Amino acid sequence: MRRFNKIFTFLVFLFLYIPMILLVVSSFNQGTDMAVWKGFTFSQYGELFRDGSLLRLLGNSVLVAVLSSLIATILGTMAALGIHAMRGRMRRIVLGVTNIPLTNPEIVTGVALALLFAFAGTMLKINSILGFWTLLIAHVTFNLPYVILSVMPKLVQMDPDLAEAAQDLGCTPFQAFTKVVIHEILPGIVSGALMAFTMSLDDFVISYFVTGSDFVTLPVEIYNYTKKPIQPKIYALFALMFGVILLLMVAMNLLQLRDLKRRRTKLTQRREPSR
Repeated sequence: MRRFNKIFTFLVFLFLYIPMILLVVSSFNQGTDMAVWKGFTFSQYGELFRDGSLLRLLGNSVLVAVLSSLIATILGTMAALGIHAMRGRMRRIVLGVTNIPLTNPEIVTGVALALLFAFAGTMLKINSILGFWTLLIAHVTFNLPYVILSVMPKLVQMDPDLAEAAQDLGCTPFQAFTKVVIHEILPGIVSGALMAFTMSLDDFVISYFVTGSDFVTLPVEIYNYTKKPIQPKIYALFALMFGVILLLMVAMNLLQLRDLKRRRTKLTQRREPSR
């Protein structure tokens, strides 16, 4: 049974990553056809870095991803602290509302935000309201739940007496938060920020409905590339993006592993004096 589970798990992961592997391999192919291997080359990466339009679009995506993840991390951490302080039915209701954007189809969220921005543009008498700011607001909106749900478990795991002990030793409530609480929940904050960055970087559906013609992100522009034969330099771009996301996920897992080891060490140190 164990051997079957291992083989089945391997097949599942192979099924998930075969498209990524083919994409990376194709980025080093001299030919333009993925099905025909004509030799190893780095020329596709050279063409990518010489293409100013693709790099500009990538820069737009990174800019929106960085800003939206930072804003969502700050707002999400504050919201998680507020939800953690709630009790009873109100806390359950707020947590349920927080989970709705995660289960809601992206196309519904995108259309709803587009209608909201169109209504705001009508009220403010702005003809072309869709652009960078609407895109940023939309990305912050769908990133917030990921940050909240990443920080909440760390608040639950934290010793509730730590902040009070810091204040008893002379810290103000703000100093107790910055010197004690923030260090305890930092792994959750970083995990939420990385998740928000990843989700924002590759979002297409919501971005398609809320972006304007003056500011376009890479996923929206790539949609237009699918209507005609894809150039091999696009494979190189996708391979680089996959590598960056993979490194971020590895960093997030290592951070969570370090936090788990630190908590086990603290638990062991607390048990030793009692023995």
